Amino acid sequence: MSDSRQIKVGFIGAGRMATALAGGLISSGFTSAENVCASDTYESAREKFAHETGATTLEANITVAEQSDIVILAVKPQQLPDVLQELKGTITGKQLLVSIAAGSPLSLFLETLGDSIRVIRVMPNTPCLVKQGASAFARGGKATEADASLVDSLLSTVGIAVEVPESQLDAVTGLSGSGPAYIYQIIEALSDGAVRMGLPRHVATQLAAQTVKGAAEMVLETGEHPGALKDAVTSPGGTTIAGIHALESGGLRSSLMNAVAAATLRSIELGK
Repeated sequence: MSDSRQIKVGFIGAGRMATALAGGLISSGFTSAENVCASDTYESAREKFAHETGATTLEANITVAEQSDIVILAVKPQQLPDVLQELKGTITGKQLLVSIAAGSPLSLFLETLGDSIRVIRVMPNTPCLVKQGASAFARGGKATEADASLVDSLLSTVGIAVEVPESQLDAVTGLSGSGPAYIYQIIEALSDGAVRMGLPRHVATQLAAQTVKGAAEMVLETGEHPGALKDAVTSPGGTTIAGIHALESGGLRSSLMNAVAAATLRSIELGK
């Protein structure tokens, strides 16, 4: 698999996230459409996947696994045990198994398929659908550093990716997994505030969303601490410090910290 264009990638589950990932892999040149395939129990999902990616779709999960170098499990968590039983004996150390099934620990794959498999568990988030994802992944079984590098490259076609120990994936879930919902609320609230002060709704929402996007890009592009970037906007006695004081009075920072902590604890509970 030295030439990434020759890597054969198979998706078990052809839903929105699988379609987004496949599209990213193909458009980035990670691999070509003829080297991508997917299976799904729903014909409508298979048709949409094929239409949007140009890749092949199949009915049988085993066929996908047999002809792929990387097998990506993109099924709902409750479907996973049955799918793994079906793949028992087909998934070996030959393929790299990548799971994006939420809350499903590496131990589940090793117990069902054997500890000789190469498996990586991924926590993606929904902005992967627009190639702005923030994903984290953890290695299990016999997965190597080269496997981790490959998954990093794969996930980077739809955003950014970081490797963490599996024990930290619950915190990732609380931050980037659930985080888009927090940001949607912030955008909605900013828009509401602007509407209250006289802006039309469509203008307010567009400006609020672009402001969040632009501020995030500033953090990523400059590498500066968010506090330093905040200080650069905040003039003595100006409008920004008046707004920041109002946010501090409302407990914005503690509320967001509590949200991440609450979502992390709930992820731990669901994983038990």
